[in-house]
Amino acid sequence: MTDTFITRERIAATETTIRPFVRRTPLLKADMADFGLAAGPLTFKLEFLQHSGSFKARGAFANLLLRKAPAAGVVAASGGNHGVAVACAAHRLQVPATIFVPDIASPAKQERIRGYGAKLVIAGSRYADALAASEAHIERTGAMPVHAYDQAETLLGQGSVGIELEQDAPDIDTLLVAVGGGGLIGGIAAWYGRRIRIVAVEPEAAPTLHDALAAGHPVDAPAGGIAADSLAPRQVGQLMFPIARANVDRVVLVTDEAIRQAQEKLWSTLRVVTEPGGAAAFAALLSGRYKPAAGERVAVLLCGANTTAVRFEG
Repeated sequence: MTDTFITRERIAATETTIRPFVRRTPLLKADMADFGLAAGPLTFKLEFLQHSGSFKARGAFANLLLRKAPAAGVVAASGGNHGVAVACAAHRLQVPATIFVPDIASPAKQERIRGYGAKLVIAGSRYADALAASEAHIERTGAMPVHAYDQAETLLGQGSVGIELEQDAPDIDTLLVAVGGGGLIGGIAAWYGRRIRIVAVEPEAAPTLHDALAAGHPVDAPAGGIAADSLAPRQVGQLMFPIARANVDRVVLVTDEAIRQAQEKLWSTLRVVTEPGGAAAFAALLSGRYKPAAGERVAVLLCGANTTAVRFEG
């Protein structure tokens, strides 16, 4: 399917289909002055409160509800969050699931995949290794692949985030979104088009969309850094690329240290816990890599919280 399949009408229809299975995640209103920045309104979309701990549940349920899984079940390759989401959806819908992850997948994500009853397979050291292993499994078994970002149903499901934001925060001017393979920003950008400013945020160590836009097509990019288990595929998806090229305002790159500081600031100021990838979009604002204009109404998508960063004692 081409990007023309990822339309507002199809996103809206998909949202209706998955609505009984996903949470409508809340907003948190703040002021940029709370974080030592120039005063101005700031809206956080708390998508880490989604089932499975990230936005990925939306695309996972879309795949399993819009496509018919064979007796062999479903298979997914993931840095972690997509695997957790597919395991969650498969458990809810009683479909067998096999999840391939690289050895960099966090223990928190591996534990959650097993907790949902899916078969977990560790394959290689990067997402691309897990993807190759999953493709071999599909050839052997006939299981249905659920791609983390380069599948139409995945983008349609992630686009439902845009519906909620537009309804709950209709006055925002700008939305900051972290990018890995691009399923999330692709779905959101397909929903909004150019009606708001959509800013992509990537780690400097994994500039996948940045490099693709510079080249004019998806290309291999470095795949490292603190958020490598969620924001470091080899390339962005073919489906999302023309959507991003048409509708994403710019790509901002942030350092690993900025991501760490964003995690710490979210915790110290809001008592919000995110994984590194979940804090990356906020890192662009906190570090000054993205500077809003006076009066600009900014929203930040906090997209995942599958981490063991906080341990409760006493």
